[in-house]
Amino acid sequence: MAVFTTQSQNSLMGKITEKSTNLPLEQVSIYFPDLQKGGVTNENGEFKIGNLPLGNYKVVASYIGFQSFSQNIVIQQGENNLNINLAPSAIEMDEVIVSTPFHKLQRDNVMKVEYARVAALKSTGAPTLVEGIGKIPGVDVVSTGVGIGKPAIRGLTSNRVLVYTQGIRLENQQFGAEHGLGVNEAGIESVEVIKGPASLLYGSDAMGGVLYLNPERFASAHSIEGDVNLSYNTNTRGISSDAGIRSSGENLRFLARVATNNHIDYTGGDGKRVTNSRFNEKDLKLGVGYQNTVFTTEMRYNYNQSNLGIPESIDVQTTSRTPELPYQKINNHILSSKTKIFFENASLDVTLGYVGNDRKEFEEHHHHDGEADHGDEEGHDETALDMKLQTFSYNILYQLPKWEKFETVLGVQGIHQSNKNYGEEALIPDATTQDIGILGTTHFHLNENNDFQLGLRYDHRKIVGTPYGIVGEEGYIAELNQKFNSFNGAFGYKNNFSEAFTGRFNIATGFRAPNLAELTSYGGHAGANRFEIGIADLKNEQNIQLDLALEFKNEHVEFFINGFHNSVRNYIFIAPDGTFINDKSVYRYLQQDATLYGGEIGFHLHPHPYDWLHLESSYQTVFGELDKGEPLPLIPANKLTNTFRVEFLRKDGWWSKSNAFITLNNIFKQGKISENETISPAYSLLDAGFSGELTLMNQIIKFNFSANNLLDKQYIAHLSRLKTDGIFNMGRSITLGATILL
Repeated sequence: MAVFTTQSQNSLMGKITEKSTNLPLEQVSIYFPDLQKGGVTNENGEFKIGNLPLGNYKVVASYIGFQSFSQNIVIQQGENNLNINLAPSAIEMDEVIVSTPFHKLQRDNVMKVEYARVAALKSTGAPTLVEGIGKIPGVDVVSTGVGIGKPAIRGLTSNRVLVYTQGIRLENQQFGAEHGLGVNEAGIESVEVIKGPASLLYGSDAMGGVLYLNPERFASAHSIEGDVNLSYNTNTRGISSDAGIRSSGENLRFLARVATNNHIDYTGGDGKRVTNSRFNEKDLKLGVGYQNTVFTTEMRYNYNQSNLGIPESIDVQTTSRTPELPYQKINNHILSSKTKIFFENASLDVTLGYVGNDRKEFEEHHHHDGEADHGDEEGHDETALDMKLQTFSYNILYQLPKWEKFETVLGVQGIHQSNKNYGEEALIPDATTQDIGILGTTHFHLNENNDFQLGLRYDHRKIVGTPYGIVGEEGYIAELNQKFNSFNGAFGYKNNFSEAFTGRFNIATGFRAPNLAELTSYGGHAGANRFEIGIADLKNEQNIQLDLALEFKNEHVEFFINGFHNSVRNYIFIAPDGTFINDKSVYRYLQQDATLYGGEIGFHLHPHPYDWLHLESSYQTVFGELDKGEPLPLIPANKLTNTFRVEFLRKDGWWSKSNAFITLNNIFKQGKISENETISPAYSLLDAGFSGELTLMNQIIKFNFSANNLLDKQYIAHLSRLKTDGIFNMGRSITLGATILL
C-alpha cells in the first residue's frame, strides 16, 4: 500500500489553452513518448497524468488544427505542473518519430523520416496496407495482383528494405518476389519510412531503408475504448472488418483486435477479372502491459493466416473467394516483448522478438498425387513448397544520462534464424543464420538552430546451410558456410535557418549480406520459366548515400525538396548468360557496382482566410544504373501527384468533421529499362473521395467513400509482376467504409 501511494504522488497536471484566445482546448492529446503513457484534456482544458517515474522526459501535446508542442520536463517527487499554449496551424500536426532512437518530433529530427497515419492511407481507398504505403512520396509497390505486394523505397526492395512491426524485425522469406508484406492493417496506427541506409540502427537488409509499423496504443489510464471497422470494395467485392477493445487501469493495460479480409478476383481496366487474384486473411492481435515508476513492459502477439491466389492469366470469369492452384497459404506468428527500465536520467530498453513464418505453396502437378513423403506433418506431401522460418531477435539499448547537450545511446542487437524445408521442392536450403551488431549513436543539440547526430556500428553474420539433392541434378544445393562482416556509420546535421526554413544533410553507409537464394539457387524455381544459378562466394553489398533536404513551413504554405545520391558497391542482380539447361534460359546472380539518384519535391498551400482549402502537389523521381551503364531493373517510373482537398471542422453539432478530395496521379513513361524489362507507357489516374465524422445518439461514427481509377483506365504499372503477361492493373474501384467508436 505504501508503494502505491509513493507511485501515485508523481504526477503531471496542467491546462492547455489556445494561444490567441486563451480559451481551454478539449480532447488535446498529451503524451510521454519514452514512457508510452499519456492522456487527454477535459472540457476545461485540464489534464492529469499519474504514476510517473522520476527523471527528465519529453512530453508532447498535439491537436488537429494546432502546432504540436514538445518539451523536456523534469518529473520530481509529488505533483508537477505544466501549462501549455497551442498556436493554431492549418498544416498537419507534427508527430513523434519512434523509428529513430531519440523520439523527437518530425521537425526536430536530424534524419528525414516520412510519417503517415494508417487511417489516412485507408481513406484514399487503397485495398491493402502496402498499396496505401505506396502513396507516400518516394515509396512504390512491387505487386503480383492486389493481394501480394511489397514496398520499394527509392528503387530498392525485397531484402534491401527492412520491415519492423511491434518493435521487432519482420522476417517472412522476403527474398521472394511474390512474397508480400504479410501484415494486416488492423491494429496498425501509423507508418514511418526511413528513405536511405539505416544499417546504423538496424543492421543488414536496411541498406535501402526501413518501413516501421507502429501498433495501436493502449488506452489512457482508467478508461475503456472500443471500435468496429467495416469496409466494402466494389471491384473485388472485398469485405474487410475488424473490432478492437482497449482497457487501462493505473498499472495494467490490455488490448485485443480481430480482423478478416476477403476478396474475389479483381477487375482490370479492360473489364475482365484476373483469374486467381483472389485472397483472404484472418488476423488476431493481443497486447498486455504493466507500468509503474520503476519500469514499463508490454507483450504483443499477432497471428495472421493468409490464403493468396497467384495470378498467371485471364481465364474463366468467376466470383469465387477460394484461391485456385497455384496459391500460397501462410501462417505468421509474431510475439514481441518490450521492457524499459528507468534509472536517474537514464534508461535501459530490452526488446525481444519471435517470428514464426510457415509458408506453403501448392501447385497443380503436386496436388493429391500422394507419391512423395517429405515430412511427418499432415499435408506435406501435397505442397510444392513448405518452408518454416523461425527468427528470434533481441535489441538492447542503453540511453546514457544526458551530458551537457549530448544524448547518447549504446546498443547490441542480433538474430538467430533457422529455415527448414518440408515440401517437394526447395528454393533455399535448410540453414541457420546468426547476427550480432554493436552500435553507438549520439545527438548533439548545439543551440536552437543547430543539431548534429552521428554514430558507428559493427555487424557480424554467419550462415550455415546443409546440402540438398543430388550433385549435378536440377535443384541441387551445396553445403554452405559463410561469414560476413561490416562497419557502418552515419552523420547528420540539421539547421533552422529561420523560423520557417530548415535544412538537413545526412550521409550514411549501409550493407546487405547476400540472401540464401542468391548464394545457393540451382534450378527452375517457383514456376519461373528460367534456370537460376546462385554464387556461394558473393560479397556484401555496401552503399553510401548522401541526402539533402530543404523545407519551408509557415501557417499557410509548406514546401520541401529532397535529393539523394546512392552509390552501391557489389550490387547483386540476376541476368541471362546465353545458355540453356533443360530448355530453360540460364540466369546467374552477378555483382557489379551501381548508382541510384533522384529525390522528391512537395508543395502544400492552404491560403488565408480559406484555411479549409488545401492544394497539394508532389513529384518523385529515381534513376538507377549499373557501373557499365545498363539501367537497373525494377526502377519505378517518375510520378507527379496533384490533390485538391477541402476539410471542415465544427466544434458543435451532430456533424463535426468532413473532408473531400480529388487527386490526379500522372505516371510518366519508363523507358530506361534493364535487359529483361519492357518499356512502360505513361498514364494518368483520377481518384476522389469524401469522409466525415458525425454523432448519432451519443455514438461517434466515422465514414469514408473513395473511388480509385475513377475513369476506369487501362494501365500496367512498371513494377507489376503481371506485366510480362499483359495483365492490367485494377480498374475502377469504389470503397465504402465506416468506423463506430464504442
